[in-house]
Amino acid sequence: MALENPTRPVREGEELNTSKLKVFLAAKGLISSDKSELLVCQFSNGYSNLTYLLQIEGKEYVLRRPPFHAPKRGHDMGREYNVLKHLNPIFLKAPKVFVFTEDKEIIGAPFYIMEKVEGKILSAKAAHNMQLKPEEFSTISNTWLDTFVAFHNIDYKEVGLQDLGRPTGYVSRQVTNWGKQYLAAATDNVPTAGKVMGWMEANQPKTYDHTLIHNDFKYDNVVFSDDSWTTISAILDWEMCTLGDPLMDLGTSLGYWTTAKDAEFMKQGLPSPTVMEGNPSRSEIVHQYALKSGRSVDNLVFYYVFGLFKIAVIAQQIYYRFKHGHTNDSKFAHLNKAAALCCDTAWLAIQKNKIDNL
Repeated sequence: MALENPTRPVREGEELNTSKLKVFLAAKGLISSDKSELLVCQFSNGYSNLTYLLQIEGKEYVLRRPPFHAPKRGHDMGREYNVLKHLNPIFLKAPKVFVFTEDKEIIGAPFYIMEKVEGKILSAKAAHNMQLKPEEFSTISNTWLDTFVAFHNIDYKEVGLQDLGRPTGYVSRQVTNWGKQYLAAATDNVPTAGKVMGWMEANQPKTYDHTLIHNDFKYDNVVFSDDSWTTISAILDWEMCTLGDPLMDLGTSLGYWTTAKDAEFMKQGLPSPTVMEGNPSRSEIVHQYALKSGRSVDNLVFYYVFGLFKIAVIAQQIYYRFKHGHTNDSKFAHLNKAAALCCDTAWLAIQKNKIDNL
């Protein structure tokens, strides 16, 4: 993680068994003694996997584990560890990982240990507090997009990740599976959700490139090296990384890319530094991505709609856990409204057949 990604005391009910954890760290050679004092804090950013900062013997490590009472689908720590282990030697923006275990006797779930990366993370709150200038966002967005394109250009066979996913048929499976996941986690009546699912089924692309895709590439999931904003030192949150259509990856990023010209309910429901002056529009991001990658970006509305719907499902799944008492984090209390907002916005994009000025 990073210096500007704030930590706080561990939330009640999400504590780690520090005694067993120290024995594990010592056995793996990450510390010299299981008698050393261990300080554990929790990173406050993020809505999915739980991330902790471990401070011991003058060292700092980051521990990643699934959320408590997580759904069976997703949150595969071994898979996330495997991706980083293969990528890091040739793509240094993938953080270095040290060890993974499936042994649930240590902290109650599988987990892995990775390096702590120093730098700056641009959450909506952090960006506003820094009072960034428009020209800075011009640099930030360009660096962010260059990194995105570089990631999509990695030869996944060369790094040994050819078995990470099944790129053939990826789009169809995604449309089907995310629809099933939404229905399984539904709590409210959202009429546009069904309309969006039906439209995506009928309008999905049949041919597309096959690349590594991150599936959650946005400002607050990258670590900028410093406030020159010219270098990204790490990409975070690899739990959904797979093989598939890179434009599906771009569509998810566009779903998070709210702008100053968007309706107020969108800016409030999907808070992002991208609303600040100096950031390009969603259409400009697509244009620059096409220029930098050499890829033709067809079916643009489909990819944006899919991105919004996927965000809706993720928000709805987290709200479902909150509503059923599986987590008490108050920031989850209104995610059902965010899910409905994404569905409504996706349907509006379909009706207007565009991705900007909805």
